[in-house]
Amino acid sequence: MIGNTARSGEGPALAGSVEEILHRAGAVPAATSFPGVDELIARFDAIAAAHPGSIERRRIGTSRRGEPIPMYSVGSGRRNHLVVGGVHPNEPIGALTALHLAQALADRDPFLEALDARWHIVPCIDPDGARLNEAWFSEPGDRRHYGRHFYRPAPTQQVEWSFPTDYKRAYFDEVTSESQALMRVIDRVQPDLYVALHNGEMGGVYYYLSRPVPALHEVLHAIPAGLGLPLDTGEPEAPHLESFAPAIFGMGTIGETYDYYEALGVDPVSVVGGSSSSEYASRYGTLSLIAELPYWTHPDSDDVSPIDETYAHLLRRTAHGMRELHSSLASILERAEPHLVLETPFLEATRAFVPMFASAAEADEARAQDAAAARPATVAERFGCEDILQCFRLRYGGMLLRALEAETSAGTAGPELHRLAAETAELYREWQSRPSIADDASVVPLALLVGVQYGATLAAAVAVRDSGA
Repeated sequence: MIGNTARSGEGPALAGSVEEILHRAGAVPAATSFPGVDELIARFDAIAAAHPGSIERRRIGTSRRGEPIPMYSVGSGRRNHLVVGGVHPNEPIGALTALHLAQALADRDPFLEALDARWHIVPCIDPDGARLNEAWFSEPGDRRHYGRHFYRPAPTQQVEWSFPTDYKRAYFDEVTSESQALMRVIDRVQPDLYVALHNGEMGGVYYYLSRPVPALHEVLHAIPAGLGLPLDTGEPEAPHLESFAPAIFGMGTIGETYDYYEALGVDPVSVVGGSSSSEYASRYGTLSLIAELPYWTHPDSDDVSPIDETYAHLLRRTAHGMRELHSSLASILERAEPHLVLETPFLEATRAFVPMFASAAEADEARAQDAAAARPATVAERFGCEDILQCFRLRYGGMLLRALEAETSAGTAGPELHRLAAETAELYREWQSRPSIADDASVVPLALLVGVQYGATLAAAVAVRDSGA
């Protein structure tokens, strides 16, 4: 197991690996689309078949809709590294990263061989959810197309956030079958390194670590810089998370989240649900890494210069927009409910997410009252706050529209539901056409995104090796 701090030899050894890591991060082959579930597993099976005896395929569980979930293990080192894709099914960059890692391991890359590890790779832990995103996988550069065909499970149904919770008034034990499979793997493997293959959407690159590793921080900054991508130095996804370095945050715990919202005066039970896979893995001293990568990037995401608006005003302004979004979606959903027949995943997720927009607005309004928020906001903070609002419009407006269209296309909808679907489609078109701070964003080549995630994984594995664990 890994101790809580790296040993003194870690820094120089990791620093000496930077050139090798950057070379491999920059050598990822070009790609223009993401593989669907069937293609992804077929490609993994083809790698295993081409290297008989080198790769072990093991079924670790079954999805809620009956799909087998495989894991591929390769290598014979004394450490165990676990890499899991599809922890959020709308985040498929990790599928390409996992494939690239598997191929490099099968080809016995000497750099990987020197890491003295057995690697366990789960290509897609949530195949059901991934299939509901496949409509945009062939056109990942079109943000409007992405939002229109977007799916993200309700928080309690997400593999990443459906691990057990028991803290103060927060209790969660409705662990999904996919999360149970991942729990069993974590308990069996007891990983030295756990990499959950997430990605973001817009802005720049940022990371989460389960504990600070200062020498690793420098390399995590060097990797996107070497590939020409900016860091995201704006708003963190959760304001209470500890910042280890620019764009590198601690993962936090469910208890810390609960205490933060309780101190703000927001009911934490309305925010807190299941715990994360990384928090579960921490019982084994695991170093956990998440590299968050944007499909689209913008120079404002890395601009820390002040603007002529206070942080408090920015928070209140975007919280107002979040309340408007909540009001619009809640109104449509309330009017639709008496006429809905099909309990689709889109409907289940929409019911869960819509109330969260009101909670998010309430939390930001409370944060704006802090005296420290009277400072000038930065360009990056303005970009982050404004774009997350547009992101939520496109994502969750699209998902509500998919829920309504499931009824109208199935022939179960009456005239009122047809009218509501048309109304929602018109509102969604208006949101799609609304001018946005990110309208001049650039599409990032997929090879660069995979390169960052792959390079970060290698850097973390070197850090684990050099810690003496």
